[in-house]
Amino acid sequence: MDKLGFLEMYLGLYMDYFTVLEALKNPESDYVVLDIRNAPAPIKKEQIKGARAIPAKDLANQLADLDKSKTYIVYDWNGGTILGKQALFILLKAGFQAYELAGAFEGWKGMNLPTEPAQ
Repeated sequence: MDKLGFLEMYLGLYMDYFTVLEALKNPESDYVVLDIRNAPAPIKKEQIKGARAIPAKDLANQLADLDKSKTYIVYDWNGGTILGKQALFILLKAGFQAYELAGAFEGWKGMNLPTEPAQ
C-alpha cells in the first residue's frame, strides 16, 4: 500500500468532534458514543455528555447488548493510549460500524465540549 492509501485508511478510522457533537444533539441519531476507559467513575469523574460507559476490558463480553444498526464512536483518555484502538478493533472484527474519536476525551475537554458526571 502506498503512503497516501495508508494515510487515507488510517484517517478513516477516526470521527471528528463536530460530527459527534451534532449526532449527540439529535435523539434520532444512529451514533452511540462509548466511554471505554478502564477506570471507575470516581476516577473518571466526567465523561462526554450522553456517552455510554463500557470499559474496554468488558467490551468483548457485552457485544450482544449492542445494536448492529448503530454506529459506535469509542474514546479513551487521550490519543496516545491504545484502549480506543483495541475497542475499535473488537467492534470492527465483530461486524459493527465503528470509529475512534479523534483526539479522545482529552481533546473533547480541551475544546470545552459538553461533559457530564461519569456513570
